[in-house]
Amino acid sequence: MAIEKKVLVIIPAYNEEGAVGKVVESVKTYLPGADALVVNDGSSDRTPEKAEASGAIVLNLPFNLGIGGAMQSGYKYAFEKGYDVAVQVDGDGQHDPKEIPKLLKALEEKEVDMVIGSRFIGDSEFKSSMMRRVGISIFSKVISLIVRQKITDPTSGFRAANRKTIQLFTIHYPQDYPEPEALVLLHKSGHKMGEVPIMMSHRVAGESSITKLKSVYYMVKVLLAIFVDCFKKHSF
Repeated sequence: MAIEKKVLVIIPAYNEEGAVGKVVESVKTYLPGADALVVNDGSSDRTPEKAEASGAIVLNLPFNLGIGGAMQSGYKYAFEKGYDVAVQVDGDGQHDPKEIPKLLKALEEKEVDMVIGSRFIGDSEFKSSMMRRVGISIFSKVISLIVRQKITDPTSGFRAANRKTIQLFTIHYPQDYPEPEALVLLHKSGHKMGEVPIMMSHRVAGESSITKLKSVYYMVKVLLAIFVDCFKKHSF
């Protein structure tokens, strides 16, 4: 795909030495005109070395900030360096970089400010635990009601944002549960969003930080955070 705009692929990574190199290489294969930025979120393994060896720009955070802090650092880098589009891709290998052109195309054709790659539209074969499916279904209903449009995959971390959204996220970006909370923020700030179907794989290496025992607790905390977000005041 010929990239006309300046695109940065942001890859937040915490102890992903087993997968991050392959992710960067795949980004370089399918988007040779884009830059890959690995935000090393205080890893204790060889994540930064693997990322750099694969051709990524590496931004090393001094300690672990979590996905919200890592992504906001990436958005700040994108804004300061003049990128037109920022794409979020997980460092664990679940997101297939060959799907990124689909996000970029939708961002342009749908005339929206952010596009979410949804696992639940179309013929995706991705399977998760029943508890996670229940949680995502609840989040979907709540978020859709708040933003007044159907959002099928509010927890997806596979996204593309335009320059307008990059600028917003450099100033305001949720830290606790950024994927669903960011949708509320976008709605409140008047930004437009859309979804496209994507295929998603299971992790290449490592383990998810959200275990079965934490699922119910996570679900309650996210819902509380979303409702609090509805009443937060921001200066846009």
